[in-house]
Amino acid sequence: MAEASRWHRGGTSKHKLHYRKDVEIRTTLQELLLYFIFLINLCILTFGMVNPHTYYLNKVMSSLFLDTSVPGEERTNFKSIRSITDFWKFMEGPLLEGLYWDSWYNSHQLYDLKNSSRIYYENILLGVPRVRQLKVRNNTCKVYSSFQSLISECYGKYTSANEDLSNFGLTSNSEWRYSTSNTNSPWHWGFLGVYQNGGYIFTLSKLKSETKNKFIDLRLNNWITRGTRVIFIDFSLYNANVNLFCIIRLVAEFPATGGIVTSWQFYSVKLLRYVSYYDYFIASCEIIFCIFLFVFTTQEVKKIKEFKSDYFKSIWNWLELLLLLLCFVAVSFNIYCNIQIFLLLGQLLKSTEKYSDFYFLAYWHIYYNNIIAITIFFAWIKIFRFISFNKTMSQLSSTLSRCIKDIVGFAIMFFIIFFAYAQLGFLVFGSQVDDFSTFQNSIFAQFRIVLGDFNFAGIQQANHILGPIYFITFIFFVFFVLLNMFLAIINDTYSEVKADYSIGRRPDFELGKMIKQSYKNVLEKFRLKKAQKDEDKKTTKDSGDLAEQARREGFDENEIQKAEQMKKWKERLEKKYYSAEIQDDYQPVTQQEFRDGTTIKYKVRFSECLTK
Repeated sequence: MAEASRWHRGGTSKHKLHYRKDVEIRTTLQELLLYFIFLINLCILTFGMVNPHTYYLNKVMSSLFLDTSVPGEERTNFKSIRSITDFWKFMEGPLLEGLYWDSWYNSHQLYDLKNSSRIYYENILLGVPRVRQLKVRNNTCKVYSSFQSLISECYGKYTSANEDLSNFGLTSNSEWRYSTSNTNSPWHWGFLGVYQNGGYIFTLSKLKSETKNKFIDLRLNNWITRGTRVIFIDFSLYNANVNLFCIIRLVAEFPATGGIVTSWQFYSVKLLRYVSYYDYFIASCEIIFCIFLFVFTTQEVKKIKEFKSDYFKSIWNWLELLLLLLCFVAVSFNIYCNIQIFLLLGQLLKSTEKYSDFYFLAYWHIYYNNIIAITIFFAWIKIFRFISFNKTMSQLSSTLSRCIKDIVGFAIMFFIIFFAYAQLGFLVFGSQVDDFSTFQNSIFAQFRIVLGDFNFAGIQQANHILGPIYFITFIFFVFFVLLNMFLAIINDTYSEVKADYSIGRRPDFELGKMIKQSYKNVLEKFRLKKAQKDEDKKTTKDSGDLAEQARREGFDENEIQKAEQMKKWKERLEKKYYSAEIQDDYQPVTQQEFRDGTTIKYKVRFSECLTK
């Protein structure tokens, strides 16, 4: 009756429970197969969008415009610019020579240029390059009274409120007059500030000689002033051999402290998406992706209606919603980019005598690639939802889920100490060491110290006393104490999970059994493996042979019968308490219980089995 009451708890029969379990396993298997098809389609879609030549195009262009030295000064290139003089040398040297290629390497006339430059003979310059400057007004900072007799002008850092909108210099030319922006390009986020569109703009000429004279004229008339805070050099290229646009932006920021800080952006993107047959295959994958998105969305809506608030109690359901949200954002970005390319690309290619602003299209295309990258990352993470069919992966998930509370408590203690050291490093070494120049850099520098990448000489030189103390104590507390505590938490929990699994208290692996059984059936069908009945006969025969062998070795009948009875008891215990058909409460066994052997709880269960 005890066993019958157990099976009929809640009014569910053994047959119905087994049937419901079988349906659940088959449904999970179907979901897994469907999701794998979706994942394969998504991988084809994402990797098909990436052109392997983007890296090489970026590399060759960065080598030309960033690493080429000024004639006569091998150490001066765009990366090493530190003064206004160096900047003009770069403009009249490497930049001018890099933009205008009008002859072959043996000085012969290049093939038909059609009034355009061919950089490296293969990349056509679209339109003409543009140079843009942003300035700040005078008296945008306050001079202390004791220095007012010595300092009459003060130019603060760049902000939209401090920006200078007035004309200066030779106002008869456009480059000396402020121009508002007529493009949709986003604001630029630089090292020293966020810069808006507009400014003092001039475009270069189609002829190299005219551009060089323009640079000389601007340099002699002081186009760059004390109020200059940033200069942008923008131009775009197209390589028909690999169907790639390369949008280049060189940035020179002029901080209020003096000097120049340089940065750059090279965006190689495929704006003409559908050209070859392979591109149309990728387009078909995009359509299939949208179909999958519609199916998955419908499934999740049905689940929400069925389970209501209980639906949001599972972390996997939240991951599913996040993945669907990212998919919808990716589709929206794709539609928006295609519409903008359709509307703007033809107009930009027609304006050969003006600056063609491809930066706007490249900017959103890069964001679309980023969204796709994040989407496929979470798509792969979702596979862990189906790991219950594998014992090893189930141990990993069980370990992480069981020790999550300990990890959260440890993380609070870890980051208190970690941020305390980060603030100490920023305040003590921030003015001397580049790795600690900002609080954000201090945090990343400490992560690098944990991984063994550090600049101890710079820390020690910045402060001979606090430098070594900071370094030694940080290594001791964070590396030797806290990290080993973290590993101890993981190791101790993993040992408990292994102990539970070793005595049979583990989650079901019915899905894995079904996959394994299907695999065996296929092998048996093609006669690559003996049938299961033959294996069972062989096992029964081996069991009888073991009993006969025990008799020959001198064991009496009582010992042999006791051994067989113990084997039957073990099988009954496993069937009664660890069967996949019985929804028993899962109670973890600690390491101490596992070391002590059979506890009182298991003795009671064993005695109940013997009485039946």
